[in-house]
Amino acid sequence: MNLKKRVCKSWFVFLLGISFSIGQNSNRVITTGVPFLLIAPDARAAGMGDLGVATSADAYSQQWNPAKYAFVSSEKALGFSYTPYLSKLVDDIFLGNITYYNRLNERSSWATSLKYFSLGDIQFNEFIGGSIVDQGLERPSELTLDVSYALKLSETFSMAVAGRYIRSDLKIATDADTSSANSVGVDIAGFFESTIFDLGANNAIFRTGFNISNIGPRLVYDIRGQKNFIPTNLKVGFGLDLLFDANNVLGVYTEFNKLLVPTPVAVYNDDSILLGYSQPDIDFLNGILTSFNDAPGGAQEELKEITAAVGLEYRFEDSFSIRTGYFSESQDKGSRRYLTMGAGFDIKSLDVDISYLFSTSSVRNPLENTIRFSLALDIGNYPITNQEENQED
Repeated sequence: MNLKKRVCKSWFVFLLGISFSIGQNSNRVITTGVPFLLIAPDARAAGMGDLGVATSADAYSQQWNPAKYAFVSSEKALGFSYTPYLSKLVDDIFLGNITYYNRLNERSSWATSLKYFSLGDIQFNEFIGGSIVDQGLERPSELTLDVSYALKLSETFSMAVAGRYIRSDLKIATDADTSSANSVGVDIAGFFESTIFDLGANNAIFRTGFNISNIGPRLVYDIRGQKNFIPTNLKVGFGLDLLFDANNVLGVYTEFNKLLVPTPVAVYNDDSILLGYSQPDIDFLNGILTSFNDAPGGAQEELKEITAAVGLEYRFEDSFSIRTGYFSESQDKGSRRYLTMGAGFDIKSLDVDISYLFSTSSVRNPLENTIRFSLALDIGNYPITNQEENQED
């Protein structure tokens, strides 16, 4: 097996999210199955520090907050995105996404999306009688298919529910039954978008939102009966758009995330020697409930399990945008910290977004120095919104 395949296979085993680890790492880092669900699929959100729960509605709201679809101005849209992963080491690991939404009327919308995560080609070999025997080539992959429905409960507030099918086909071993692990998840989301109001010398729009995503049973793998929590996650965010005039808008956003998954606990052998950390064997509902107060370090450790992001977006004439953002995670809980930059271009009915990530942590980020692309195509029109009417007045 050449070096490229060794690297790919090692990373792919890590992505499984093995919750029981043997080693000297004393940090209680929370791991889950299908961690690709936490990767931003669109370059707009990626350019603002991986946030989107309280930004303005767009084609990729399915990932961040499906309740935003009740506020879209276009009748229909398609989104396509491609994210290379570990691009500096291998060239066949990527996340692909297709999203579609349809605004049914002034109060409701539905949307669907498909995410596909390819872990590249894995060459399996075995030593038999001093010789290397080819055991075949596999392409592990994971995917999700989801559908959401959003409804305005008032002129300024909407809620949404989403259902998600999750499939994880990792093909870890060739000498055992390696059928895929499957699960389902549910999202519950809310979104508030104010009417235009005066803020000093300028007009402004305030937004806030939440999304509890991936509520569902654990994935069960055939390897050693491995069970992994899916990444049930709570997002809460706030945003403010400053409308300097009809052509210049500055958006300021912030977002907080917490995995609703149990904190790993210490595992000792019979001689009271620490072997590592493992998540408790409980069902997902108990896992959600206990995730708020189960950290051995108490409230201080619970706060470390919350990630934070801030982002800025400047838009000019709805035709050009520039963005930046910062994402921060505790050093004891994964140490993901990075600065992002991005830009967007609106060409008639086509939106093109790009983003770039700079790691500021000692831990190497798999998306570091990677350019990410996403496209959104409006394929239908919708009458002018109330906010646009107010702005014209």
